[in-house]
Amino acid sequence: METAGKVIKCKAAIAWEPVKPLSIEEVEVAPPQAHEVRIKMAATGVCHTDLYVLNDVKNEKGFPVILGHEGAGVVESVGEGVTKFKPGDKVIPLIISQCGECEGCLSPKTNLCDKNWYNLSHDMMLEKSRITCKGKQILHFTGTSTFCEYTVVNDISLCKIDDSAPLDKVCLLACGISTGYGAALNTAKVEPGSSCAVFGLGAVGLATVMGCNAAGASRIIAVDINPAKFEKAKEFGATECLNPQDHSKPVQEVLVEMTGRGVDYSFECVGNVEVMRAALEACRQGWGTSVIVGWTEREEVSVSPVQLIGGRTWKGTCFGGWKSVESVPKLVNDYMAKKMKLDEFITHTLPLDRVNEAFDLMTSGKSIRTVLVF
Repeated sequence: METAGKVIKCKAAIAWEPVKPLSIEEVEVAPPQAHEVRIKMAATGVCHTDLYVLNDVKNEKGFPVILGHEGAGVVESVGEGVTKFKPGDKVIPLIISQCGECEGCLSPKTNLCDKNWYNLSHDMMLEKSRITCKGKQILHFTGTSTFCEYTVVNDISLCKIDDSAPLDKVCLLACGISTGYGAALNTAKVEPGSSCAVFGLGAVGLATVMGCNAAGASRIIAVDINPAKFEKAKEFGATECLNPQDHSKPVQEVLVEMTGRGVDYSFECVGNVEVMRAALEACRQGWGTSVIVGWTEREEVSVSPVQLIGGRTWKGTCFGGWKSVESVPKLVNDYMAKKMKLDEFITHTLPLDRVNEAFDLMTSGKSIRTVLVF
């Protein structure tokens, strides 16, 4: 492309400081260096994790930053040593890298790559950002920064996808949908005929419901304090819906009564430590498995050891256990073959300059996923 090797000026939504609304600014995106790829973004989902980071008042070193990590676009140019991508390829930037060489990548036990952006303090996304604004360096978020018309990523944090894939739909596979879907299929390994409870019916929770349904669970109880989400949960496979506010006793006790001894599998998709404990205690003694899917790092969770001594298993999942580079293209293919839902998660489509409206829709509970299109 004619822009290869040149600085590109474009628009981006910048978080200059915590809590404040994002600001649409003109930024300069430098050419990719060795083993980097510059991408013209087409669409990006707005995830709750973006809002979580924006509201982190203790993270003084994390600003200014360009948020966004659920994107899809087209390769504009590649840096030296890049062999797997070329200009014009449709791609999805990945929050979890897959170098294919480290101990983590070579092990079937994990999808966490040792070379991921958060493990490398010298990584260009943290200390040598390719994006500047008004002469100031702007940090990359999760090595992706998809709230920008162009972004630069490491080639081990990128996958090529089907040329016919609609980028404004498959962008959701970069985080939330893959995470919830994989939590059921990969992390919990839900068995056919089992019972499940999913706490939280945002995009991640609904994707978890979809995963439990795909695994053949016979009973899927969707739990949320917003009953407006129940109809959508049933669309994704929930067999029952439960509002904790309708009961005078703790929700875990209600679930144990509903199922006799508790569910076989439970999933916490909120990022709330109290809900994490409730999800564990809702599991069946002897073999119940509870998976923490929701993200938080501000609080600690505690539980009586008896809950685990009694045979329950407590697990966490990151990106649904998918080995990113090899798995996301397959998920795209599954969507294209109508084996999984994506369109149904999208409730709003907005331009980049209305990103703050997307956050408002999220916090008010009026959206499942808003997609920003460029």
